[in-house]
Amino acid sequence: MWQRIKNIYHLFVAIVANLLFLFPSNDLTVIAVTGTDGKTTTVNLIYHILKSSGRKVSMVSSIGAVVNGKKYDTGFHVTTPSPFQLQRLFQKAKNEGSKYFVLESTSHALDQNRLFGIHIDIGVLTNVTSEHLDYHKTYDNYLKTKAKLLRCAKICVVNSDDDSYKHLSDVKEEKDAKSWVTYGLSDDSKVNPRNFDLSSITLIGSFNRYNVLAAVAATRMLGINDKEIKSALSSFKLPVGRVEYVYRKDFGVMIDFAHTPNSFEKILSFVRPLTKGRLIHVFGSAGERDKSKRPLMGEISAKYADILILTAEDPRSEDVNEIIAEIEKGIKNDEVKVVKVPQRREAIQRAIKMAQKDDLVLITGKAQEGSMNYGNKETPWDEFLVVRDALQKLKNEN
Repeated sequence: MWQRIKNIYHLFVAIVANLLFLFPSNDLTVIAVTGTDGKTTTVNLIYHILKSSGRKVSMVSSIGAVVNGKKYDTGFHVTTPSPFQLQRLFQKAKNEGSKYFVLESTSHALDQNRLFGIHIDIGVLTNVTSEHLDYHKTYDNYLKTKAKLLRCAKICVVNSDDDSYKHLSDVKEEKDAKSWVTYGLSDDSKVNPRNFDLSSITLIGSFNRYNVLAAVAATRMLGINDKEIKSALSSFKLPVGRVEYVYRKDFGVMIDFAHTPNSFEKILSFVRPLTKGRLIHVFGSAGERDKSKRPLMGEISAKYADILILTAEDPRSEDVNEIIAEIEKGIKNDEVKVVKVPQRREAIQRAIKMAQKDDLVLITGKAQEGSMNYGNKETPWDEFLVVRDALQKLKNEN
């Protein structure tokens, strides 16, 4: 009930923001992307294809905003900005000549009416797996919230291979055939590897095939031809902290933003066959967020990794050790080694020090985020710098 009242307030703020900035999204072609995983990569793919094909485009993602080539910080732990910040970015993009705007949207932003008044031409849904149940309470509520984006979009681009697809029949019935575009690896999908060849795409991670197909489907609907799309994809680089090797010599170190059971399954199943030695996985789970996913993350990690180093990932007001204990409940593989190191910096140092020839240290959950929340305030955090310092420390010791 309290959240509903707050959402009315957010709606009022969104209305005021639209009025203040004179509905700038009406003069832009807006492509909004939502889903549990893959949003940021898909947003960046669409942005890159449009930019490479000569279109003037801006975007907002979890990494920040880019308006006509200039980067803007949107704040700590922010994916979809507040209505005022978002409308200001739309206005800036419009005034500086952008014709397209690619927007990453969270379920919280959709539920809280923060996107109210935004004219959405294309809505992209990547996938919907169990996440944010601390907020939405049930998977059904979470899915319905994601579906809000499809309902208000002129054209819907949907992953027909995802388990959520079968629950979207009511939304599909509201749309005509031309405005409902499916993508996936199966022949039943409108956009698939048979009508768009993925063999030349060199993105790390087989799961990125879905993100590519989502971007292909969206940009095709915008009139970009396959030749332009393929040319753009040949120069595309994954966003920072997405399947990113930061060290590859005698052993490897990879940073990835994976922080859900689904993303754990994807990244771990991908790197396991590539790892000749041991797979050392460093991760935690965010405090004051969905607790139900914690044992699932432990279970999935233990299925693939040889060593689990459980640590902090924005514990906020929760006790890090209690979060670790909840992750540990899901570990069913007795052969896996579990190391508990509450301080994340120390955990990363421990993992790198323990790495041997052909091992891979996989560090997930933080990636590009510039702060760590220990309850009372945000403190600066740089995962890449912490890894570099740990590697330098190991070098000095040797």
